[in-house]
Amino acid sequence: MVFDIDMIKAVYERFPERIKAARQVVNKPLTLSEKILYAHLFDGAAQEAFTRGKSYVDFAPDRVAMQDATAQMALLQFMQAGKPTTAVPSTVHCDHLIQAQMGAHTDLNSAINQSKEVFDFLSSVSNKYGIGFWKPGAGIIHQVVLENYAFPGGMMIGTDSHTVNAGGLGMVAIGVGGADAVDVMAGMAWELKFPKLIGVKLTGKMNGWTAPKDVILKVAGILTVKGGTGAIVEYFGEGAKSMSCTGKGTICNMGAEIGATTSTFGYDESMRRYLNATGRNEVVEAADKIAEHLTGDAEVYAEPEKYFDQVIEINLDELVPHLNGPFTPDKATPVSEMQKEAEANKWPTKVEWGLIGSCTNSSYEDLARAASIARQAVEKKLKTKANFGINPGSEQVRYTAARDGLLKTFEDLDATIFTNACGPCIGQWAREGAEKKQVNTIVHSFNRNFAKRADGNPNTHAFVGSPEMVAAIAISGNLGFNPITDTLINEDGVEVKLDPPVGDELPSQGFAVEDNGYQAPAEDGSKVQVNVSPDSKRLQLLEPFYAWNGKNITGAKLLIKAYGKCTTDHISMAGPWLRFRGHLDNISDNMLTGAVNAFNMETDLVKSQVTGEYGPVPATQRAYKKAGIPTIVVGDHNYGEGSSREHAAMEPRHLGVIAVLVKSFARIHETNLKKQGMLGLTFATEADYDKVQEEDTINFLDLENFSPDKPLTLEFVHADGSKDLIEANHTYNQSQIDWFKAGSALNLIKEMNK
Repeated sequence: MVFDIDMIKAVYERFPERIKAARQVVNKPLTLSEKILYAHLFDGAAQEAFTRGKSYVDFAPDRVAMQDATAQMALLQFMQAGKPTTAVPSTVHCDHLIQAQMGAHTDLNSAINQSKEVFDFLSSVSNKYGIGFWKPGAGIIHQVVLENYAFPGGMMIGTDSHTVNAGGLGMVAIGVGGADAVDVMAGMAWELKFPKLIGVKLTGKMNGWTAPKDVILKVAGILTVKGGTGAIVEYFGEGAKSMSCTGKGTICNMGAEIGATTSTFGYDESMRRYLNATGRNEVVEAADKIAEHLTGDAEVYAEPEKYFDQVIEINLDELVPHLNGPFTPDKATPVSEMQKEAEANKWPTKVEWGLIGSCTNSSYEDLARAASIARQAVEKKLKTKANFGINPGSEQVRYTAARDGLLKTFEDLDATIFTNACGPCIGQWAREGAEKKQVNTIVHSFNRNFAKRADGNPNTHAFVGSPEMVAAIAISGNLGFNPITDTLINEDGVEVKLDPPVGDELPSQGFAVEDNGYQAPAEDGSKVQVNVSPDSKRLQLLEPFYAWNGKNITGAKLLIKAYGKCTTDHISMAGPWLRFRGHLDNISDNMLTGAVNAFNMETDLVKSQVTGEYGPVPATQRAYKKAGIPTIVVGDHNYGEGSSREHAAMEPRHLGVIAVLVKSFARIHETNLKKQGMLGLTFATEADYDKVQEEDTINFLDLENFSPDKPLTLEFVHADGSKDLIEANHTYNQSQIDWFKAGSALNLIKEMNK
């Protein structure tokens, strides 16, 4: 089935004209990223060349995608925008609210019963506003988007950081907060700082145990979790053309873990194969007509140093399998060196679980290659020494994999087949014994491995690898196992060796599915009623945030000085808290509970300047709010790394935090703070972080003159009466300052729509 083909054709029809205009203003050969960006300017054909990393630009994305956990808040905001329907094709995907525990059938039914109120709400809102709705069990948002909606040269935003997965089909697909999605669904411009460009040249061809996952694991090791911030990563070269479309998707997906705005590949034969296999021949026909515009210019790829801000070259002939972790996705270790690294770092080498799936690695090819390892194990009389779990990416993938015997192969090895959903990848895993907080090791093919991420246990050491490598390590039960060189002893006491994985890129008999789980919206949604009970514990209609009074903020207190890594998981945990994603007040009870307090190195324990006692962060902040005392949060580098969840910005805003002052921000979180009417500031001098004391009172001295490119001065008054003046930089342009003045970007939209 082809969705929105008329929209896709319209995008392609204007491509040549817009690329021509871009060439005239840029006056040099263009990268693929630049072509897509300039082809999607909100005001039409380019009139000027934008400065990478500096110019704020208004874009017109082609579509919006939302997953159920973030869609709740996004649609609660859209309901206030005063629009009868969405301005661009949009979809909602129910994949986050399904907990993995017993197996697919039992877990799905439990989720439908437990979250019926939320699913009904999302279904009715989608029906009312012309939004496509993918039911629970239909699949993981990014796999479903790749199978049905992604198209070469398109621009999409999605309320999930791994929206970037669609770069595997040549899109510029960007993760955003719900307020950004509201802008686009309301027909307004979407603003983005014009990205810098990182080029990754891939030469050679993968072989043996090496997989596309190893490309991004290697890149993450090179760039670190913040090395891609503010940049698009564009992959090119013969090595790029040699891999599958879903393999490209895997690489783009984990680009979120290096902070990249997005990642993408040029249109090629692998994309044609995938589009045709998923029933989108019409997209191929349309794309082929402008194929020259759906990849970077030849001159760019011939001399990439002239056209990219940074160039990385990786020879796939020499690339080896990697495992990244624990506790951070950029700690890259070749599998051949893991035993030595584990011993040196005292990581537990006994592997308790091997998990395959998530939006990163749940395609047919992923399952096929992992199943080839599982099949060998059965044939060679091996059993898994670790527990083994599989999350298919979509109902189409699951149905086809079941038809072709792949799932039975896993089951023959005693694997548990979980629902077509995110599950353990996002903390939706009822792992037996996790509450004991025992030190242990798991391996998975997911994207993130922060502490507590998968099972809530801070002592679970999670390592990220390819599906085939996860399968091999799960069979061995040993983190240091290297299937390229090592052998295993089977049930008969015989020494056996695993052969390299094999697997079809696409099913030889084609994809099949009985019910893909899609619900089309009503033709006329004007009569559809959306009801939210005032007594609901799961959903809460939003009240507008208050506007700034135009005066300097004084007498603010320090809520917390966060030490070290503070991701959106630390600011607003997922897992069991996902059930409150539609209820801002209830979910605010998890605000910053995972952040480490720099003054006592404890989590969820801060000193109240109201009572002088220590207590949980949310309760302390609620007391400040009740007393009418504004507060600020201070943080370290790359604050807000990880998920796009805007709850990490909305919760502090709701509870009365007025500013976040850090050494540096992750891109999405900084934007989310701005959208919600908060001050996102950075230390002009990083060492000033050390001047902040536990009982500080903060006064803004020049907020009344808040303007672009002008730093703000904050006075920190310490408990002994001494003072420090700290200069804070910001990246607000005038439009964003207007959001702050109005109280939020949504407040401005509502005013405009009146």
